Amino acid sequence: MDNRIIDFLIRAKKATYAGKGAETESSRPGSHDLIYREDDLMYYDTYLGGNKFAGEEALWISDKPYWSMNYAGRVTGDNFSGDFLKEALLNVPSDKPFRGPDLYTNGDYTFKCDVTGTFEWFQGYENISFKGNVIYECHFHGGIIE
Repeated sequence: MDNRIIDFLIRAKKATYAGKGAETESSRPGSHDLIYREDDLMYYDTYLGGNKFAGEEALWISDKPYWSMNYAGRVTGDNFSGDFLKEALLNVPSDKPFRGPDLYTNGDYTFKCDVTGTFEWFQGYENISFKGNVIYECHFHGGIIE
């Protein structure tokens, strides 16, 4: 895998949703859209909803779709913190550049992420617990586009 692509994807994630980046014009009624570009690379994250949501992240090289990830999740309990979710997602690891790290804790909040597969083809599940009770979950999958 080209490290340039992974490094770009991580910078893009940190500059958009996780980094509280500005949204661009909505591509569909009610969608939230975030775009990041560098040279011939473009990252686009678009999602619908809030407490229950679905979306897609995608990466283009020279205007050709290259990689994509779909995700769907929901808040399942009290004390959910979107700021904590974004904090966890800022720690996306380069060996698994999908969502957040395997484990991240801050105070009473714990983020867990399990992934099978590689950048080319993967699926995963993440959750957040507050004082040991799961209050958020998200499923995701994706890979290279040919």
